[in-house]
Amino acid sequence: MDDRIRMDGKRVLVVGCYSGMGQAAARIVQSLGASVHGFDYKQPDDELDGFTLVDLRDRAAVDAALHDLGPVDRLLYCAGLPQTFPYEDIVAVNLAAMRHVVDAVTSTMGAGGAVAIISSNGGLQFMDRLPVHLELLATPGYEDIVSWCNDHPDVVGDPYMFTKEAIIVYTMKKAVASADAGIRVNCISPGSTTTPMTPEFEKAVGADLIKAFEGPLHRSAQPEEQAWPLAFLVTDAASFITGVNLVIDGGFLAGVMTGAIDLAAILTEGMARLGVTADG
Repeated sequence: MDDRIRMDGKRVLVVGCYSGMGQAAARIVQSLGASVHGFDYKQPDDELDGFTLVDLRDRAAVDAALHDLGPVDRLLYCAGLPQTFPYEDIVAVNLAAMRHVVDAVTSTMGAGGAVAIISSNGGLQFMDRLPVHLELLATPGYEDIVSWCNDHPDVVGDPYMFTKEAIIVYTMKKAVASADAGIRVNCISPGSTTTPMTPEFEKAVGADLIKAFEGPLHRSAQPEEQAWPLAFLVTDAASFITGVNLVIDGGFLAGVMTGAIDLAAILTEGMARLGVTADG
């Protein structure tokens, strides 16, 4: 194996390591030689080099965990909540905690460090609300993101899709801001992926709508099929990749871009299932 893929001697934090893509990512970077520490709300079955039980909805708990952990060389932020969870919890875990953790970790990360975050192909319409996301991300802190979203429920609409859009915009902004420090920041936008969270998505929008996001391969991904590209983005083999939203969706975006798939119709149906109108 090329040494640029290996992660020997690297200290890696995986947030959301208990199950799904986060669990797969932790296993992969550990197999590549990294020392892996995990944050999650449940103890993982895998034996990591370290683990901290953290409620990402609690900023104080996040700060305490980060303080005890100390500097790391790489960060994978894999935590997220679907639409079946309370509005404020989705905003806190998917976006407020994500930005807070990434900003804190990169403040002590050395040159050559890297961050990879999980977004979603549910956030692919981020350009339609770019000014809104830039306004939101101009807020200074964890609580400010939650407060902004609480104050603008009509703008946010579906908090899952909105926060996934915001992750993509944040990734691009953070990549530019971190470049002079020698730190790369990227995200992935998975398409339909079979994880323990899948039943929650099906409860929220229905299995038929989930299937509509499968794309031309006509199947869902397995967690490892998302975790390998995610892990690659924090290896030295990806040393010139930053500010990228890597779409891993079995050709779904290709279908949208060529007109074979009507994304607007899919999202309209999804919003209707959630009781969200076209104007928010």
